[in-house]
Amino acid sequence: MPRTEENATPARGERARVGLVSLGCAKNRVDSEVMLGLLREAGYGITADPAEADVIIVNTCGFIGPAKKESIDTILEMAQFKREAGDGRGHARALLVGGCLAQRYPEELAAELPEVDVFFGTNEVDKVVRLVEAALAGRGGNERREGGEKGEREETEETDRRGERDERGEQGEPVGRSPRVTVTRVPRFLYDDTMPRVLSTPAPTAYVKIAEGCDHACAFCIIPRLRGKLRSRPPDSVLREARRLAEQGVQELVLVAQDVTAYGKDLYGEPKLATLLRELDRVEGLRWIRLLYTYPTSITDELLAAVAELPKVCKYIDLPLQHADDRVLERMRRLGRGNGVAGRRADLERLVDRIRRRIPGVALRTSFIVGFPGETDEAFGRLLEFMREMEFDHAGVFAYSREEGTVAALYPDQVPAAVKRARRAEAMRLQQAISLGRRRARVGQEVMVVVEHRGPPGRGRLIGRTEWQAPEVDGKVFIRVPGEETAGPGAAPGQFARVRLTGARPYDWLAELVR
Repeated sequence: MPRTEENATPARGERARVGLVSLGCAKNRVDSEVMLGLLREAGYGITADPAEADVIIVNTCGFIGPAKKESIDTILEMAQFKREAGDGRGHARALLVGGCLAQRYPEELAAELPEVDVFFGTNEVDKVVRLVEAALAGRGGNERREGGEKGEREETEETDRRGERDERGEQGEPVGRSPRVTVTRVPRFLYDDTMPRVLSTPAPTAYVKIAEGCDHACAFCIIPRLRGKLRSRPPDSVLREARRLAEQGVQELVLVAQDVTAYGKDLYGEPKLATLLRELDRVEGLRWIRLLYTYPTSITDELLAAVAELPKVCKYIDLPLQHADDRVLERMRRLGRGNGVAGRRADLERLVDRIRRRIPGVALRTSFIVGFPGETDEAFGRLLEFMREMEFDHAGVFAYSREEGTVAALYPDQVPAAVKRARRAEAMRLQQAISLGRRRARVGQEVMVVVEHRGPPGRGRLIGRTEWQAPEVDGKVFIRVPGEETAGPGAAPGQFARVRLTGARPYDWLAELVR
């Protein structure tokens, strides 16, 4: 649910209050913020409390097993706030489920979850107002399936306006027979700067999705089926949104996409992320510009130069590598050769060295999958060796999740669940020690932080992040305010402050406010 006070304020002339739960990644969060913006623009109120909501929307994640379970659990929890549940917890008249899980399993969910009034996919974000209206009217969302002339006309007009037709001008093929299901088989939706948003991130940070979809074919990944092919936003649209956000007080812009380094390939035949960064660096009011989800085979010298030279671009690279054993990488289908950087271990080592030479002081985040089919003890050992040698500042380690519809799900040499859990625990213990060492190496430095929250009352604490820490995933800086153990802190949430790093934990720093 959105957390800001503004979001809980009824809109003038509102028809109903909407509560939205956003699950999964930052890219999904942007979709949620767009839906909230469209609903508020249409006169709906927004609430963070499901007990106050007339309509509840769950924007789901369906990437891997744990995310699917969280989505189902959340749907069932929100169903308890429906008026018909009869337990007095809430009075919601409609429950809608969207996002990747609904895109992936529309008919299965409709059969198993009668509590839900409408299921809609990732292509239907901009149709949320019509879907809410249909749910409140008890019609279900799929007016095309019901054969309603009005629904067909609205669908066509909306598709034309948002540019969702393919090169032949054909509308995306709908999926599912249930009138409660509105899902398009091949998603083509791409939001733009004309769409309103309700920000749900702590001030002064906002995510901006610069592209949607993915053209890679990793053996373990279902995302291209859920989000479609790469679709980059025109740079003018991104810049207009960035300027508007800066005018609203946003100072940290976090650029996201399934593969942010592929930005522009579909528009210009080559990546244009570096060019976009140079334009964004000139936007008045911004202080930090951060990149998430860069793809190792698309890290160009031009991009590294932009990150190194531009004062507003954070010296931070998020570089999901997934593994470091050549055989595992090959079976993962990670051995692309874009821009001359292959995915084998030796190439990855050269890439990490190149990044650190070109961007002094850079913080590197990565992610690894352990227990991938065919990962032997020796292959896992080579991954640990790679982690020790590379010393990433941040790393997430995930146990492989066997997902139907992927190439890897068909591999016969699946790794037992207990082995996957043990390998993940061992890799995380190693990374904790590495991360602690990397943080200790920066103790004593004076750096800027963005202050996000106040600590507990009377403790003289602020909580923030350095440019080396992305929101939500990389830990915090716990800031002591000298001489103010009982008085209020000397900087406020939403502001930038200078601190001295005084101590380190595996994921966090301790710091002192510099007057």
